[in-house]
Amino acid sequence: MKIKRRIVIITIILIVIALLLFAYSASTGLKGSFAAKKSVKPGSMVKVEYTGTFENGTVFDSSENKAPLEFKAGTGQMIKGFDSAVIGMEIGQEKTVKIGPSEAYGNRNPELVAVIPRQNLPEEKNIKPGMMVLVNSQNGQVPALITEANENNFTIDLNHPLAGKTLIFRIK
Repeated sequence: MKIKRRIVIITIILIVIALLLFAYSASTGLKGSFAAKKSVKPGSMVKVEYTGTFENGTVFDSSENKAPLEFKAGTGQMIKGFDSAVIGMEIGQEKTVKIGPSEAYGNRNPELVAVIPRQNLPEEKNIKPGMMVLVNSQNGQVPALITEANENNFTIDLNHPLAGKTLIFRIK
């Protein structure tokens, strides 16, 4: 009789423990012994580790040795292809995406290249190809790349440095 009573008491205790575990997992969103994974939706704040390379493998940017990139997904804070790539990802997930110019910085626009008389810059400026300068525009100052320079003129390129390029991102 005592053994039967112990078995009943142990069974009741196990049932109570199972019910408590079930109630706890339902209230915390746990499924079984694993947390339910949440995926990124438009408007989610995300922190992303990334490495950006060109098609030839050259790294042009990385979050390595820096804080992760933090932004609100799906709100246009990032280039379109990168923004779209994080939608649906889960914490810890890694993926590699290839982003064409139309989903990144656009195609190069030849109308954004201009020849400017050298006299339009202060004389102390020693303009050389490869230099970035700030140019006044109707939208304020914008960066421009000096692509050519001679005694009389210099050529500036207002295209984004990554315009026209296919970008590959490894994202986590």
